[in-house]
Amino acid sequence: MLLFLYILLLFHQLPTKAGNTLCRMMGYPKHPLLSKDGEIMIGALFAIRSKETFPSFEFAQKPQLLSCSSVNLRDFRMAQIMIFAIEEINRSESLLPNISIGYRIYDTCGSRQSAMSATMGLMNGQELAAEYKCNGQSPIHAIIGETESSATVILSRTTGPFKIPVISHSASCECLSNRKKYPSFFRTIASDYHQGRALAYIVKHLGWSWVGAVNSDNDYGNNVMSIFLNTAQKEEICVEYSVKFYRTEPEKLKKVVETIKKSTAKVIVAFVSLIEMDLLIEQLNIHNITGFQLIGGEGWITAKSLITPHSFLVLGGSLGFAFRKINIEGFSDYVIKSFWETALPCSKTEGNSSQHALICSSYQDLLTLKNYNEDVPEQRYASNVYKAVYAVAHSLHSLLNCKEQTGCEKGLTIQPKHVVEALKKVNFTVKFGDHVWFDSTGGAVAHYEVVNWQQDSNRSFQFKPVGHFDTSLPPDQSFMLKTENVIWAGGQLEKPRSVCSESCPPGTRKAAQKGRPVCCYDCIPCAEGEISNETDSINCKQCPGEYWPNAEKNKCVLKAVEFLSFTEIMGIVLVFFSLFGVGLTVLVAILFYSKKNTPIVKANNSELSFLLLFSLSLCFLCSLTFIGCPTEWSCMLRHTAFGITFVLCISCVLGKTMVVLMAFKATLPGSNVMKWFGPAQQRLSVLAFTLIQVLICLLWLTISPPYPHKNMKYYKEKIIIECSLGSTLGFWAVLGYVGLLAVLCFILAFLARTLPDNFNEAKFITFSMLIFCAVWITFIPAYVSSPGKFTVAVEIFAILASSFGLLFCIFAPKCYIILLKSDQNTKQNVMGKTTCQSY
Repeated sequence: MLLFLYILLLFHQLPTKAGNTLCRMMGYPKHPLLSKDGEIMIGALFAIRSKETFPSFEFAQKPQLLSCSSVNLRDFRMAQIMIFAIEEINRSESLLPNISIGYRIYDTCGSRQSAMSATMGLMNGQELAAEYKCNGQSPIHAIIGETESSATVILSRTTGPFKIPVISHSASCECLSNRKKYPSFFRTIASDYHQGRALAYIVKHLGWSWVGAVNSDNDYGNNVMSIFLNTAQKEEICVEYSVKFYRTEPEKLKKVVETIKKSTAKVIVAFVSLIEMDLLIEQLNIHNITGFQLIGGEGWITAKSLITPHSFLVLGGSLGFAFRKINIEGFSDYVIKSFWETALPCSKTEGNSSQHALICSSYQDLLTLKNYNEDVPEQRYASNVYKAVYAVAHSLHSLLNCKEQTGCEKGLTIQPKHVVEALKKVNFTVKFGDHVWFDSTGGAVAHYEVVNWQQDSNRSFQFKPVGHFDTSLPPDQSFMLKTENVIWAGGQLEKPRSVCSESCPPGTRKAAQKGRPVCCYDCIPCAEGEISNETDSINCKQCPGEYWPNAEKNKCVLKAVEFLSFTEIMGIVLVFFSLFGVGLTVLVAILFYSKKNTPIVKANNSELSFLLLFSLSLCFLCSLTFIGCPTEWSCMLRHTAFGITFVLCISCVLGKTMVVLMAFKATLPGSNVMKWFGPAQQRLSVLAFTLIQVLICLLWLTISPPYPHKNMKYYKEKIIIECSLGSTLGFWAVLGYVGLLAVLCFILAFLARTLPDNFNEAKFITFSMLIFCAVWITFIPAYVSSPGKFTVAVEIFAILASSFGLLFCIFAPKCYIILLKSDQNTKQNVMGKTTCQSY
């Protein structure tokens, strides 16, 4: 390309360096399809026909020009609107009152080769100056075109060095915004930078995160697709595939169709030109590929030429961005009447008929449209061509110092570069209300309609506006879409879903699938103790210390509080046995009190017996302090009450054991032991043993008392409210002292086991202490290993078991004799063969 531009510049400079250099036309000249002479000439390039036929290259004669066929109605209308606008300007008495504008419109056939040939034709003209010398002047002052971005890039690069202004009506490639590369390029269409972003916004707005993308393999498609993909990535939209093809690449087109067929994405973003879209739809119909929601750009979304009964199976429900429909007054009548009478060369019948027939033969395909204008309301690019022509006219108005009364100055030499500078300053409003001006990149403000392909009740097709995208509005108002008015792919009223993975509900988190886009993920339940309260959460959050997830793991709720309560079954059972023990103890006390003068009661030291029964009642009652929600007072009470009452109880048993031993020692000759262990000494011993435990408890409560504690370590899902021991040493000192007295009592009772049976209470005390020690030895491992409220239950069970053991082992035999064997409740039977001192 650089070499080509160098050659052009070289030939451009030849007339100035060698004035006698001759210009020779190489090959056959390409003539404009439509032309008219004027003082100011405007050129134009339109793809009025879309298919070209190459001549044979046998190198036996000069290469023939390419032949074109298949009328492209949209570009033909653009040529007509250009001529319509020029004729309006020529009739105007205010814009260019005494200046006539002419035009040369070339047909590029949608081919880059033809476009290059037409560009050379526009720049060079068909006539040579006197003596066949190149005059060094451009025959045109501005060029309208091209339709496609790639062709416009070629056009702008070719004309750029000569500073010929190019004003495009539909070349929207962002690449053309580069003023360093294209300083003389302007356009009445917005850059695709806005449309590429808008395509991503509409996909995001509709909740689609999994899409496919197809684009034309040219500047137009590649640039917009690059913008769309970058924006999609920022908006967290995943693209399953991005494929492209060009109209002359059937193999690539087949691969595109195969990719679409195998894909899982239900939405396709298609940014292709009209010709490529026609080829793609044809192939999708052949392979019966339907049900995809198409999102398109302005290049094809409002092209009526695409609408056929078969194509609607693929295109029905398509959404895309289009330019506003603008009704240009008088144009609809012009295309079926005035145009054919004035603009078409074969409309003039001057000269011989054979020449007339030859001229008209090249227009036969266009003449079929002579009476057709139903498509005119849908020609959305026509207004852009209209504004481009008027922009040139307004720049000339400024350059020629035109005034309505005196007209424009004659004799001024207007060079294309002057027009370039004037175009930068144009600022006017056309008759249908649009404001025309060019920004620093030579572009226009982006304003699109969102249109939807729909079929009405009489089965006719229409492009229904359902929203807009306008960059001139504030960001929060720039995009609007009325989804309730949209008919989706396949005529569905419900919006299709297009996601790689379904949304993760609250209570789960997203985990990316290895080797796949971020939109493809698995939903993993939150770990223990964690929640997610949002859809598609990336991470789960840990619940605070006193909270735990609910069953759905979408909310942190207060942990369940666990303690041994009076209302649960286990608590009720323990309360029952505690009160039953108290009641039983009271009954025994009543029985003993009623029989206090009988030998069996008197012989067993009635004072210690009643004190023992009282302490047993307290032991049964102290178990109740372990039930219920722990408080500061209950924690201190339960352990101290337990320690003191049990010491009182064991002290009484120990006193009874010592009385038995002393009583039999007193029967020995010369023994006065009982003098030193009378009732006063017995009471004092019980008091002394108990006071020691009271002192231990006071020290414990003073230094580090028990306190309520929320245990959240054992169970993660619930809080155990328990009494912390405060000082572990204090607890084991209390328990150890009880154990010490129990062991001492057991030893003494064991030593007295051989005394005479009738009086011997030591056997029952031995057995009761054996049970007592067994219970509390078993209690230690059970207490340590039991969780939560079961720790408390084990402790209560140990208290009740040991209390019942003492009650039954010591008092049950006496009660049996009193109630059932009253004949044995005599002094002789109690004393037997042994004579003992009554005390």
